[in-house]
Amino acid sequence: MSALATPVARAEPAEGSGAAYLLALLADAGIDTIFGYPGGAVLPLYDALARQDRIRHVLVRHEQAAIHAAEGYARASGRIGVALVTSGPGATNTITGLTDALMDSVPVLCIAGQVNRALLGTDGFQEANTIALSRAATKYNVAVRRPGELGPMLRRCLHLATAGRPGPVLIDLPKDVQAMVAPDHVFEDEIAALTVRPVPSPDLALIAQVAALLAEARRPLIYSGGGVINSGPRAAALLRRFAQATGAPVTSTLMGLGAFPASDPQWLGMPGMHGTYEANLAMHGCDLMLCVGARFDDRVTGRVADFAPHAKKVHIDVDPSEIGKIVAVDVGVVGDAADVLDALCDAVAPPAPGALDGWWATIGEWRGAECLAYEQPATGAILPQHAIRRLHELTHRREPIISTEVGQHQMWAAQHVGFDAPNRWLTSGGLGTMGYGLPAAIGAQIAFPGALVIDIAGEASVQMNIQELATAVQYGLPVKLFILNNGHMGMVRQWQQLHHGGVYSESVSTVLPDFVRLAEAYGWTGLRIEEVVDLDAGILRMIDTPGPVLVDCRVAPLANCYPMMPSGAAHNEILLG
Repeated sequence: MSALATPVARAEPAEGSGAAYLLALLADAGIDTIFGYPGGAVLPLYDALARQDRIRHVLVRHEQAAIHAAEGYARASGRIGVALVTSGPGATNTITGLTDALMDSVPVLCIAGQVNRALLGTDGFQEANTIALSRAATKYNVAVRRPGELGPMLRRCLHLATAGRPGPVLIDLPKDVQAMVAPDHVFEDEIAALTVRPVPSPDLALIAQVAALLAEARRPLIYSGGGVINSGPRAAALLRRFAQATGAPVTSTLMGLGAFPASDPQWLGMPGMHGTYEANLAMHGCDLMLCVGARFDDRVTGRVADFAPHAKKVHIDVDPSEIGKIVAVDVGVVGDAADVLDALCDAVAPPAPGALDGWWATIGEWRGAECLAYEQPATGAILPQHAIRRLHELTHRREPIISTEVGQHQMWAAQHVGFDAPNRWLTSGGLGTMGYGLPAAIGAQIAFPGALVIDIAGEASVQMNIQELATAVQYGLPVKLFILNNGHMGMVRQWQQLHHGGVYSESVSTVLPDFVRLAEAYGWTGLRIEEVVDLDAGILRMIDTPGPVLVDCRVAPLANCYPMMPSGAAHNEILLG
C-alpha cells in the first residue's frame, strides 16, 4: 500500500458532542430519516451519523433535491422532513427548495453546516451568510453559536415547522459547535422566553355568522385548499361531513386535491387557470363562497376585481395574515381547519328541501360541456391527456402516490387523475419548481417503501434533478418515472402560441438525451412507448417490473392544456379550446 493510501487514524469525538447530541434529540423527536449531502462543515455530524443506528441517512446527489425529497417525505407521511447540507454552496443550493416549501406550507427542517466561529465574517472557504440568504425562504431560521443553544433551538425549530401554518425552518450550525460538548440546560430560560403564539380555538360568534350566511345562501360553494390536508386526516373527514350537511358543491385547489374525494358527485374539480369549466363558473356565479385552507392565489382568482362578484365570502385559515390579504371577505375565521369545520358541522342546519335544486341544475348544464373530453385516434400520436387517463385507470386500485414536475403534464395530471384521499398528490404549487417531482417521489417512497410511487414528468422539467436517478438505485427504491415527452417546454410553448404570436423562442428542445439509455446507465429499467396501441401494455409493464422504471412516453408535440383561464381574466372568460 502506498503512503497516499495509508488510512488516517480515526479520532473519537468528544462524548456528548454537539453532533451526537443533535442526532439523539432528533431521534427522540421521532425523526427517522435525513436527506443530505456531506461536506467539510458538517463532517462532525456525518461522523456521528456513522456511529448511531436510530436515524437513516439518504444520500441525494444535490442539495436542492435534499429539500424536495424532505418535502415529498413530509407531504406523503404527514411528518416533518429533515435535510442536512454543508456550508457555502451546500446551503445556497437549498434556497429554491426552501422557498418551495414555504410557498406550499410544507414542514421541513434544514440543518446547514457553517464554518468555524473564528472564521465567520472573514470570507473563509465555503462561508456564506446562510441566515441572511434563507431569511425570506423560511418560516424561521436561527444561527446557533453556543453549544448550550443547540437543544432548545432544535426543539423550537421542530415545533415551529409544524405548528399553525407549517413551513420550512433552518439551523445554521458552525463546525466547531458540532464538535463541542453541548449541555442542554444553559440557555433554556432565555430561549423559552421566545414564545410561540398558539392557534386560537374557533370564535363561536363567527361560526354562528357563517351558519347564518349558509342558511340564506342558494348558490353556496366550498373552496378548499392545501390547509385542509396540512391539518391532517381529521380535517379531510370533516370537510366531507360538512359538504354533506350543507349540500354545497366543492372545488379543491391544486394543493388541496384529495382533501375531498374526486369520485364524489359534489366535487366540481379544480378551479383556476387550468381548472374545470364547472368549477370556474361556480366560482363566478356563487352567492356564498366558503374558503377553507386556501389563500386566494392569482392562479385561482384570476382578475381580482371580478372574482366571485355576486358572492359573500368567508375565509377560514390558520394564518391570520392571509385573511383579507388579496380578497376582501365578509367573515374571517382564524383557526385550524379541522377545529373550524368541526364547529361548523355542529352549527349548520341542512338546507330546506329543494333550496339548492336550481343551483345544482345550473351546475349540471356546465358539466354538460365535458370540458376535459378529448378524442384519441386509434393510431398515431398519443394525446398526453389520454396517456395520463390510462395511467390513472390502470393504477388507481393500487392507490398510488403521484408526484409531478412542473408544466403541462402537471396540469393534465391534476385534471385527469382522481384523488379520493389526502397525501397522495405531491406537486409544486406556489413556486412552480421544475425538478421537484423526482426527488419528492424518492422522499415519498422512503416514507412508504411498499407503495406505488409515480412521478409524472415532462422531458424538460425532469432534467432539472435527473441525477437523483442514482439515489433511487442506491436505496433500492421502486419509483416509477413516467415522462410525457413532447420535445418542448410545453407550457412555455403554449403561452407563446396564445400570447406571443407563435414565436417559440427557446422553448423547443432540439437536443434531448435518449431517456431509455440514460435510465439503463443509472441502473433503471428503461421503456419507450411511441404508439397508442402500445400504451396500456407499456404502463402495465412499468408497474409490474420490480425496481425503478423510467418510461419515455412520446406524445403529441403541440397539444395544449385546456380549459384555460388566461392570465388576468375572470372565471367566466375561460377558454375551452
